[in-house]
Amino acid sequence: MRVSRLIMATLRDVPSEAEIASHQLLLRGGYIRRITSGIYAYMPLMWRVLNKITKIVQQEMNDAGGLQTLLPQLQPAELWQKSGRWQGYTAGEGIMFNLKDRQGRSFGLGPTHEEIITRIASEMIQSYKQLPINLYQIQTKFRDEIRPRFGLMRSREFIMKDAYSFHSSEEDLKHTYNKMNKAYKQIFTRCGLETVAVEADSGAIGGAASQEFMVTADSGEDLILTSSDGLYSANQEKAVSIPPDPDPIGEGEPAVINTPNQKSIEELCSANDFEPSQIIKVIVLLALIGDGQEQPLLVSIRGDQEVNDVKLINYLSTQIGQEVLKIKPINIEEIDSQGLTKWPFGSIGPDLNDSFLSNARTWNKKFLRIIDCTAAELNSFICGANTKDKHRIRVGWDILEESPKIVDLRKAKSLDKCIHDPSQRLEEKRGIEIGHIFQLGCKYSKALEATFTNEKGSQDYFWMGCYGIGVSRLAQAAIEQNHDEFGIKWPISIAPFEVIVIIANIKDSSQVQLGENLYVSLQANGIDVLLDDRDERAGVKFKDADLIGIPLRVVAGRDAESGKVEIVKRSTKETQLLTSEEAIKKLLEEVLSDRS
Repeated sequence: MRVSRLIMATLRDVPSEAEIASHQLLLRGGYIRRITSGIYAYMPLMWRVLNKITKIVQQEMNDAGGLQTLLPQLQPAELWQKSGRWQGYTAGEGIMFNLKDRQGRSFGLGPTHEEIITRIASEMIQSYKQLPINLYQIQTKFRDEIRPRFGLMRSREFIMKDAYSFHSSEEDLKHTYNKMNKAYKQIFTRCGLETVAVEADSGAIGGAASQEFMVTADSGEDLILTSSDGLYSANQEKAVSIPPDPDPIGEGEPAVINTPNQKSIEELCSANDFEPSQIIKVIVLLALIGDGQEQPLLVSIRGDQEVNDVKLINYLSTQIGQEVLKIKPINIEEIDSQGLTKWPFGSIGPDLNDSFLSNARTWNKKFLRIIDCTAAELNSFICGANTKDKHRIRVGWDILEESPKIVDLRKAKSLDKCIHDPSQRLEEKRGIEIGHIFQLGCKYSKALEATFTNEKGSQDYFWMGCYGIGVSRLAQAAIEQNHDEFGIKWPISIAPFEVIVIIANIKDSSQVQLGENLYVSLQANGIDVLLDDRDERAGVKFKDADLIGIPLRVVAGRDAESGKVEIVKRSTKETQLLTSEEAIKKLLEEVLSDRS
């Protein structure tokens, strides 16, 4: 490929819309073009990168026993309604683009394909003898992101590899899950990425177990907690740890104290010489449930800890038996809209009486009370007295007349002690998720009544696994991990071209001849090579080569008359002056060693 024939428009200035380095470099290098918020066109250089990633994914998936297919992007609502996910994915802040056809039937643009593939499996697989099977596809997905940002990291249209496996037993599912774990690590290694595999929450996909693959980067949206010995790592949504010990409260009788204008933990501690770990913080929330219920919650947690919303939603969904669409704080305006009397915000205790809900218009009229383990372990504590500007000190859980649910709801934090070894501490990193694997169990097969005939001749539900890789996101994550102040430093395995040949002065016949000869020779040896034959200053060509990040640069410049060229390795800036024959040999060694 010649640069003169390539649609390549590089930018010197950083586009105002781009917040992180990888997004800036993709736009500046002409890899992508913004069409509208969260939607990008992949230009020729980017398409070459995506194709190389795709080939690696296909090879590893095929080697792991996967069968490639292509499923419809437009999915009928009834399948999602049957699985129970339609409401959660389309209502309120749901991420599924949805529409009606001319007959008024509802459809969604697929963000994922569990329902479709489960239906297909139920129609095509009758016997355990046909199992296991693993089907995968690579296609465009759609998600109506509330706030698209960071280019391809959080876009509304993106390329994804998603695979779905079907099994006759949980043991067989775990076997394929482990096989996919190895395949994913091989894919990311071949793409030149350093990744961390972490325990993760299964989210809206569901299932018994899941694992995310993260590219560590300061710009990552996910917080990863890892043990100092490297034996534990988890997304903060899933992470568990041992909290620090609470500060003891001095001895004395229970009492009610005046706490005027002390509505926060900080104000309460500052005015009374308390410590946050001595206080029970009560958070009043409203859970919006899939069947239309609005359930008020009283969540109690130790004052120095924070509630993990994901853990709370997962617990509620299990307890209620319905999908929890959202949880949100209850404020004064919402209380007024329900026709309720004023609540003692800032002084609410875990035993706030249900009578505060008795006249609610649409809310359930009884609190669901949940206590985090850190709060439950306190024998004596400080809490609100359920009267404005008053708190109780040195009280215990006998204040509650009913038995609340005790659950791990806290966010694990950096420097917490590790569960597996209390001598180890959690460390904090940022990460970009590029892959996620799930053990779905029988969630979808039960919901969609997908069964097979087992060895005993009776009907069983399929055991299922799900395995995703963000192909377009992976490409940008590679840049976030491999760049400098001059531009991209592509890993050679996924670079749009392996070598760029630059003719420094297009008006110098010896340089032109040498550059052309090198270009032809490298092509003949199977090297993916780009020739910069533009009538531009050499400095412009060098800056563009650095910006677009081709791993190996060959310059036919002022030493062309003596048959010598300069080789520059983009990742290290290492430079060598060699004869054209030596240069070709060197380049072949570099490229072929990476391919092997």
